[in-house]
Amino acid sequence: MIEEVFVDVKERMTRAIEAAKESFATVRTGRASPSLLQNVQVDYYGTPTPLSQLASVQNQDARSLLITPYDKGAMKDIETAIRDMPNLGANPSNDGTVIRVTLPDLTEERRREFVKIVKSRAEDARVVVRNVRRAGMDDLDSLKSEIGEDDVARAEKELEVITKQFIEQIDDAFKRKEAELLEV
Repeated sequence: MIEEVFVDVKERMTRAIEAAKESFATVRTGRASPSLLQNVQVDYYGTPTPLSQLASVQNQDARSLLITPYDKGAMKDIETAIRDMPNLGANPSNDGTVIRVTLPDLTEERRREFVKIVKSRAEDARVVVRNVRRAGMDDLDSLKSEIGEDDVARAEKELEVITKQFIEQIDDAFKRKEAELLEV
């Protein structure tokens, strides 16, 4: 019974860390990456559609992306969605076949803003992990009558250790992303 609670908690905490890392990937560093555009929603015939379903995105070089739409009629909508994307600062241009997105150089002030954004997302991930811990504690408390208070107390201590490990993973991912953002 306790093991089932631990398996569920670890699985949910792992998903929280994966979501945080995906969120970190959408924050721009000095280099262009297709992951910067993974959350772009394009208004495609009145329906919000992920960019990945409408076009292929490739690195052209260190500071530009090449977007090849599957439907040439969607080019204006794709350009608008990218232009309106917050925190990117890019101005897309098209030649009738492909869209080129050249990313401007990051200033020191902009890099600091991005670090704040990533820090906020890391804190959100920590909150999710703590909420999972709280739910696990509640599950363990409900088992007190079946397995005894001593076993539940030991399990709660082990749950604290597990939670600490996952929060350290979030902190490590944040530190890596911060170093990447501040690298000139």
